[in-house]
Amino acid sequence: MTKLPKTALFCLLFLLATVASGMQQTHSSPSKGKTSIAMEYADSTVMEESRPGIHVLRGNVRFRHDSVYLFCDSAYYYHDNNSLEAFSNVHIEQGDTLNIYGNYLIYEGNSKLAKMRENVRMENNSLTLFTDFLDYDRNQNLGYFFDGGLLVDSINELTSVYGQYSPATKIATFKDEVTLTNPQFVLKSDTLKYDTSYKIATILGPTVIESDSGLIHSTRGWYNTETDRATLYDRSEVLSKDGSKTMTADTLFYNRATGFGEAFSRMVLNDTVRKLILTGHYGYFDDVTDIAFATDSAQFIEYSQKDSLFLHADTLYMKSIGTEREVKAFYGVRFFRTDLQGICDSMFFSTRDSVLHLIKNPVMWNTGYQITGDTINVFFNDSTLERVNVIERAFAIEQKDTTYFNQIKGRNMTAFFTAGELARVDVEGNTESIYYPIEDNGTEFIGRTKVDSPNMIIYVENRKPAKIWWGPEPKMELLPIPDLNPANKFLKDFVNFDYLRPVDRESIFIQSVYKTEDIPAPRRLRSRFTR
Repeated sequence: MTKLPKTALFCLLFLLATVASGMQQTHSSPSKGKTSIAMEYADSTVMEESRPGIHVLRGNVRFRHDSVYLFCDSAYYYHDNNSLEAFSNVHIEQGDTLNIYGNYLIYEGNSKLAKMRENVRMENNSLTLFTDFLDYDRNQNLGYFFDGGLLVDSINELTSVYGQYSPATKIATFKDEVTLTNPQFVLKSDTLKYDTSYKIATILGPTVIESDSGLIHSTRGWYNTETDRATLYDRSEVLSKDGSKTMTADTLFYNRATGFGEAFSRMVLNDTVRKLILTGHYGYFDDVTDIAFATDSAQFIEYSQKDSLFLHADTLYMKSIGTEREVKAFYGVRFFRTDLQGICDSMFFSTRDSVLHLIKNPVMWNTGYQITGDTINVFFNDSTLERVNVIERAFAIEQKDTTYFNQIKGRNMTAFFTAGELARVDVEGNTESIYYPIEDNGTEFIGRTKVDSPNMIIYVENRKPAKIWWGPEPKMELLPIPDLNPANKFLKDFVNFDYLRPVDRESIFIQSVYKTEDIPAPRRLRSRFTR
């Protein structure tokens, strides 16, 4: 064997010692940037002979890692892994505000991850989190619980299957079977974020809020549990206590304490008892006074019968009085029902008497008839058209063909209907009429008949005059068709407004634009209600 020089032998021994020292240092200490767990106190400490690097501590055990203290009755300290297991009366103390208690703990010093198990309680100021499974990540300052948890603060209790809580931001997030219990309501959700400082719940999934005042359904929004104010998005819905009224919109601002809410974009208020719907792109509702308001494409729908009434105006109000509903419409009123259409400036309707009041420049159509006047009152019987009362400057026309119109004019007029069809017309006060009798062949007009009389009654069958009464002392004039000129065809103030007539439920949103020559002259407003 070749002998090494003393100098070479010394260098070899030094190198081996350096490598061994380096290996020992790497194995026994945390990696760069990480700190070791310090054993500060225990009544007794034993090193396990069979497992080097493991210390068994018993009685009043205390560890420190950075600024965090760990207490327990007994522990295994794994020096080589910079970790520990703690048993019985485990307590983690971080600063003055965060304390975590439990029966069992695994703490990994290098990753700063604490896994607390059994009867876990995390306390942060006035907040307490209860669970059996909590992982607390000190790097992120975030606690995770799973398999069930309960968070309690000064006014709310929250439970869920999974969740997390950040002591730094004071925000908790809950997932799966979430329940927030408040003295005034109960909130159930799929996913919820809760700000424990401001007591605000952020809705992140399907949610139901139930209280004495009703229900709220939402999938996105927030709810201030201290002030009872909510902002709700994505077609959220507010229901009354009895479930008879629902409010839906793209965005809802709702104060549950006062019962007042604002709705933005595609608002729908549905009264299922009274069969009424109010829609618009902006509106509000008040549960206490039972008042609702809609504007911006506002629409009122009455759907108690097979044929629904669709009405549009710039502004709509709806108010409940007991079991009755009142609806007021202002500016640009247009409505459509299969058997009835109309336009006017303002409208009033009450379920108390089922009367539709058309105010200022009203025009109403029924099948082939047009009726105008200062004020028109439409009476329904169980939503079936019963009669129409025209007050002041009453004028009715029936188009026979493109050229000829039957016409009736008087101070006041009442039209009676049977099964939605005109059956009789009573006209009183300076009555004038023009009508065109037809030959027996049913295709040719005999001539034009004009009658002036104080009063007039027309009986209608199959949409044709069956009998007419004038009196007293009527004046009658018959002109053959060849002798007619344009001036003889129409009564004074005759206007055919058919071009303004709503033809379906969508056309109620088309603005009524009068022809220049048809613009109504200013008239006296007779109304039973005010704006």
